[in-house]
Amino acid sequence: MTAFMTHSRTLRVDYNYTTSVVCVVGSELNVNLNRSAPPSSKFFSVKCTHKIQYNISPPPKETSHLSPIPLNGNAVLLIRMSKASEHENDSKLSFRYYDENKEVLGRAVLHLTAIEISLDVDADRDGVVEENNPNKGSWKWGPNGHGAILLVNCDSERSYWKILDKDQDTVTKVSDLQDMSVMIVRTRGPAKLPEGYKLTMHISQGDAESVRVFRSRSSERGNNTWPINLFYNIFVKDYPLVLSSEVLSQEVPYLGGKGEMNFYVEGLRFPDKDFNGLISINLSLLEPISTGLPETPIFTDSIVFRVAPWIMTPNTLQPAEVFVCSTSDNYQFLKGMRNLVAESGYKLKICHEYMNRGDRWMQDELEFGYIDSPHQRFPVVLDSPRDGELKDFPYSELLGPNFGYVTRVPEKEHVSSLDSFGNLEVSPPVTVNGKEYPLGRIIIGVAFPTATKGRNMTKVVQDFLWAQKVQEPIALFSDWLYVGHVDEFMTFVPAPDRKGFRLLLASPDAGYKLFRDLQSKGHGQAKLFDGLKDEKPETVDEILKDERLQHENNYVQSCIDWNRDVLKRELGLEDEDIIDLPILFKLVVEKRKETEFRAQAYYPDMVNMIVLGKNLGIPKPFGPKVNGRCTLEAEMCSLMEGLGLNCTFIDDFASYHKLLGEVHCGSNVRREPFDFKWWNLEM
Repeated sequence: MTAFMTHSRTLRVDYNYTTSVVCVVGSELNVNLNRSAPPSSKFFSVKCTHKIQYNISPPPKETSHLSPIPLNGNAVLLIRMSKASEHENDSKLSFRYYDENKEVLGRAVLHLTAIEISLDVDADRDGVVEENNPNKGSWKWGPNGHGAILLVNCDSERSYWKILDKDQDTVTKVSDLQDMSVMIVRTRGPAKLPEGYKLTMHISQGDAESVRVFRSRSSERGNNTWPINLFYNIFVKDYPLVLSSEVLSQEVPYLGGKGEMNFYVEGLRFPDKDFNGLISINLSLLEPISTGLPETPIFTDSIVFRVAPWIMTPNTLQPAEVFVCSTSDNYQFLKGMRNLVAESGYKLKICHEYMNRGDRWMQDELEFGYIDSPHQRFPVVLDSPRDGELKDFPYSELLGPNFGYVTRVPEKEHVSSLDSFGNLEVSPPVTVNGKEYPLGRIIIGVAFPTATKGRNMTKVVQDFLWAQKVQEPIALFSDWLYVGHVDEFMTFVPAPDRKGFRLLLASPDAGYKLFRDLQSKGHGQAKLFDGLKDEKPETVDEILKDERLQHENNYVQSCIDWNRDVLKRELGLEDEDIIDLPILFKLVVEKRKETEFRAQAYYPDMVNMIVLGKNLGIPKPFGPKVNGRCTLEAEMCSLMEGLGLNCTFIDDFASYHKLLGEVHCGSNVRREPFDFKWWNLEM
């Protein structure tokens, strides 16, 4: 085994007695010579067998090794053993005490048994459990950091009667072990421990709520010792539970000879406001004192895990699957989405009416993310607390083997529209004032900072997002919107230059600029909503003449500009990184609050799009036509095609826009994870 970290232990010794002692290789036994000496002792001497090394502190003045050494009042004998014993009590140390005439007053004898003990994890994060890494007991971020990683075991290996694996007391399938982190107890020494000694594994009460440990009986092996038939290890009962919230400490076998025993550690909780994600597990050697008295720990080895955070994926990452709902009235939308996804080369997953029960807002119900470690990675869906008719979909349809589930449900807080996950986005990677965010930054919408009342995302969800640490959130002002979601006025698209993306913002100013340009060129009679069933067409002239609408959009623009400044500051953006889209809004009276006005998109909100690589699925705006072409579509194509992006306009007017949502609200995309490993973040 490799070099051990030094552990110091005070050893009590009585003269005229022989004491049998277990010494852990790498530890140091400290014997206070004066305390154990007979009265009138003035000198002492030490003899030992070859496996024992010792020092005296403070070092004696020059003297022959055959001569007694003066006994200093603070003299301490430091004893170490460099190699494990093959047999019990196979090493010996003795020391004699002398009076001032150097006559022997007493003699103490130690019989020593040396064993090696190591509790090991993958502390260097290379996927291999190395032996006795000196940094295994602490955590450090960064590419030169250290510390083992633990996944929350939040998927389900069961095909039917789904239960989160972390909520079951047993390992239901051997494949479930892949979601756990391996921890190995390594020992070397005699065939068995001296009578009364035992090894015990233990955790604190605080950590017990966040972790469980299982043991692998099939990994128990020592010198030619395989106590269980190899065929037996295919059965789940071969992995008994060792530590849990109910069992904080349990004896573990000492295998004898050169032995290794595998343990499997599973996380039960994500980092949160009351949990920083760090967990310690300890292995102690206990020594008997006397019959009827408790054993005492004489050596403890400890390791530290950090629970992997839940990570969101931005629009710039590669799509894997696209999710939409099928309802009785969204055929046109679904047709457009099918074509777009097929042309883009991705998988389309349709949630049918028996599951969605008419709830079409796939984006609002859930957010896709993932968890990652050196040994395993899988997607995890975050279920929003909105709990519409789609509430069963994330658990019933997505949860499964290597597809995890997590949710945060407020106990007392009121759940508002801002708890839907159209109000939860994430930026691409950015660098801000020299600080790198290689996993981007989470973006949420809240009430205006000075508001005495207003809607906010529930605290339990916000606390969860902040606690993940690796995508430090940004709060925007979104309560000015009727629905209140950040995806109503912003999104990100990939770009071949600058920071690798552009921020798209809804802009009433850009909308009015476009309409005034049309009017100046003689197209004032071009009509918005022309040809739409049940919609009254409006001319460009009529829109520009509506002073109330102009005032309302001035207010909306001021709200968006406030957010624009926040995003520039928090994402390190310049104006060249932002594209303004021509979108107008209107203010409507809040239901049951006749004095409160909030904004809705005046026509389909083109910023509320789906991003599939270089292909964009954009709400068809039904703008004024010139020479047979929608001018809003033309402007959008002009802005996007300069970035190498293709625009597909999807008719969502009747089935989504009229219900206060758009393409993004009605779809969701699971994306491939980042190549960057979260533990390499510089924190």
